[in-house]
Amino acid sequence: MTIKFKLNPLAAGAIALLCGVAGPTQVLAQDSSAATTPPAVVITGSRIPRAGTEGPTAVTVITADDITKQGFRNVFDALTNQTQNSGFVQGADYGNTFTPSANAISLRGLGPNHTLVLLNGRRMADFPIAYDGTVNFTNLANIPSSVVERIEILSGGASAVYGSDAIAGVVNIILKKKADGYDINVKAGGTSRGGAEDQRVQFTGGKSFDKLTTLFSVELLEREPLWSADRDFMAQKTGVAPTSVLGRKNVSTGKYVDLGDTCSSLSDLYGGSTVKYTAKAGSYCASPKVGPTYWTTQTKNSSQNLFGSANYELSPETTLYAEALFGQNRSTQNTRGPSWTSRSLTDSYFWNQNTNVYEAWNRYISPEEIGGVERYNRYWDDQTSSLSIGARGVIPGTSWNYEAGYTASLYKSQDHRPRALANIDSFFLGPQLGVDKSGVAIYAPDPARLTKRLTPQEFDSITGTAVSNDKSWTNTVSLSANGDAFELPAGPVKLAAVAELGKQGFSNTPDPRINEGYFNVATGSDVTAGTRKRYAAGLEASIPVLKSVNATLAGRYDKYSFAGRDDGKFTYNGGVEWRPAQQLLLRGNYATSFRAPDMNYIFKARGTGYYASTTDYYRCAKAGQPIASCEFANYSPGADYVQTGSKDLRSEKGRSSGLGIVWSPSADFDMSVDYWNIKISDLVTNLSADKLLQDEAACRLKGDLTSPTCADAISRITRYADNALNKPGEIKSILVNPINAATTSVDGIDIAGKYVFRTKEYGNVITKANYSKTLNKHSRQFTGDVLNDDLEDLTNYDWRDKLNASVTWNIGKWSNTVFFQRYGKVPNAAGTAFLTPTTLVNASVVYRLNERTTLSVAVNNLFNQVKTDNSAGWPYYPVGNFSPVGRQGWVELNYHFGG
Repeated sequence: MTIKFKLNPLAAGAIALLCGVAGPTQVLAQDSSAATTPPAVVITGSRIPRAGTEGPTAVTVITADDITKQGFRNVFDALTNQTQNSGFVQGADYGNTFTPSANAISLRGLGPNHTLVLLNGRRMADFPIAYDGTVNFTNLANIPSSVVERIEILSGGASAVYGSDAIAGVVNIILKKKADGYDINVKAGGTSRGGAEDQRVQFTGGKSFDKLTTLFSVELLEREPLWSADRDFMAQKTGVAPTSVLGRKNVSTGKYVDLGDTCSSLSDLYGGSTVKYTAKAGSYCASPKVGPTYWTTQTKNSSQNLFGSANYELSPETTLYAEALFGQNRSTQNTRGPSWTSRSLTDSYFWNQNTNVYEAWNRYISPEEIGGVERYNRYWDDQTSSLSIGARGVIPGTSWNYEAGYTASLYKSQDHRPRALANIDSFFLGPQLGVDKSGVAIYAPDPARLTKRLTPQEFDSITGTAVSNDKSWTNTVSLSANGDAFELPAGPVKLAAVAELGKQGFSNTPDPRINEGYFNVATGSDVTAGTRKRYAAGLEASIPVLKSVNATLAGRYDKYSFAGRDDGKFTYNGGVEWRPAQQLLLRGNYATSFRAPDMNYIFKARGTGYYASTTDYYRCAKAGQPIASCEFANYSPGADYVQTGSKDLRSEKGRSSGLGIVWSPSADFDMSVDYWNIKISDLVTNLSADKLLQDEAACRLKGDLTSPTCADAISRITRYADNALNKPGEIKSILVNPINAATTSVDGIDIAGKYVFRTKEYGNVITKANYSKTLNKHSRQFTGDVLNDDLEDLTNYDWRDKLNASVTWNIGKWSNTVFFQRYGKVPNAAGTAFLTPTTLVNASVVYRLNERTTLSVAVNNLFNQVKTDNSAGWPYYPVGNFSPVGRQGWVELNYHFGG
């Protein structure tokens, strides 16, 4: 059923333009006299159809044309560049992360797990591996852009409509329903600095057969990697000691054993950069190119995506539908090359029977020895699939619409990681000859084995590939209905109801050979898996209070069952729209929201990693050094950690509110200003390692080893013995687990506007601007902690503000767009100051050769800027906030036939 509104042409035109008010919707301006009432559609944030995106909460719309004209490469690229996406995330091109084959966004800087991502209004399976080893999220890397009609972004709590996860907002990726004919699209590009080339081929089409409408799409993509060596500014490390390629140390004295002329014989390694380096502790072979040689700053990707849909008109009142999506992707990257340290699984040194000295040997193996740098690549094979079937139509005997459907989604990822085999110690040191009275392994190694270059065959004998299998899935049955309930003087009250039943699960299965001692890694890599069920029911109402005032109300109850217990939450929201004049809209909203505990936090068996930096308060105190100048403070990389899950976690609670104004004085001009505020309590977070280290230091210094707080802190921090020959007294590992403790709050403003300048001879010029600024952001790790000002925190790499602006000139067969992106300040890598704001410019030209053929040329980062950050050394640019790629260009050809 289509809901009809009586609007005069001016109001109708203003509403149509509001589709672009809060976002960069690319709508070609029409003569205001030809404006018509927009059709009723379901807009993200409500299940009640309405005639545009205006409502109590702003909705940003990105169209398929925007993705092309504004220089976006794919769906993720379009989303990550939106001004509301202010949060710093570790994406596929970040480097050494838990999820190098995935990309996520962080609306309002609240983390990727607080934004709900939907495909056609339906949930997708989470990425199988937890982001940063802790939280679950939706991967945006592999969604095909060829069948995307538009993307809608709702910022703020929406749990009363969609349930869990919608605390920071909702991203709804809406696919095309039909196609008239067929399109072949070919796109290829590269960079002016070299590397990172990519190619894409798409074939999309559809056809109607009487009552049957079909749509399909095939997408093939290839993206080449970008190596650090491809960029001169980070091809080698400068200003610091070069990386050790070969070294032999006397552990008792801490001095290196002189290697004579060995380094000269290995000088051709790492592109001829290996030399003898002399430090205070002696000399060793080293190169400044080791790290950059084995590091990709952009992953290599090869993906194939298929999509198909069908709608069959069973009767005038009922339509059957089916949608299927399948994709496979191989991501390849490299973050560190093969290296060996003697006895790395124990104390990293041995008793040399030939010299009667405790020694530590190390070796970094070069590309020249193994047959090329790609030989040590790590790669992931991912497969995604989803299926949705159901029926929609009109409930017999009523004017109400309904939809009943079933959705299943599966994500599988296989990780192929090169690892040293368990025989690597014996390869370099020979057979172990027992242990001494202290339990230290005894060897009688031949020094020539350490200094002799390897052959590819020898390298193959000491390395292998560990394969882990990870998957996640979700199934949902849903029933929804909407229609007019009854009449009020100002119009009909519209209602929408929804009921859902779902189940989801995941499993992380490491290579079983790890626990069998096949690889030179510590055993104890456990399977992590879990499932949970979800039940939900909700109701929405749109109430015309007066002709100029409309109110919306929504309430929903969600119940989760997991780990032998239940967790239920009721959420609600309300909003009001007041139109004192046809050109002016005032709006406000208030909503509660929640997030069910991340499944990874609940079921995690055992996970390991390391902190970016750590402060050892106990060693600083023992050494009598103040923290500000302590040699054990803020050392990087920090201590290792061991993480376990907790089945007693509660749901996080969120509250959001907003006020806004939309002014549309004509069909050619509109603007909006919105204030938003989001608060989260009972935030799930891991125990603070820094707080544990502070407690441990205080307890040890005062001699309290038995009180509950002290006993717990001390038991969680494992140290090497004070009299250990190697690393005496240093932190070995920190045990952490998640708890409901943290709180955070953030507020800010969004400003958006559009102006269309029309001429008869020179075409139309469309200008748009969107600006988001975070006004305040505060967080607290534990109750009683000092409230942290995150905007002044130099360890918080979120954007403080972002601005997007575009100018599009349409004339005849030409459409020309210039897109500006201004990024506000963020801290430098050293956390000592803020980097200055930066503006990047994209440009595109689209030319219609004829009615069937379109040619496009796009250039991103037109002025070839690469942001510099030397504050913390290599890689000399702000990783994660900016890209080192430089100028990129694409040529795109689209040919349409059969329609």
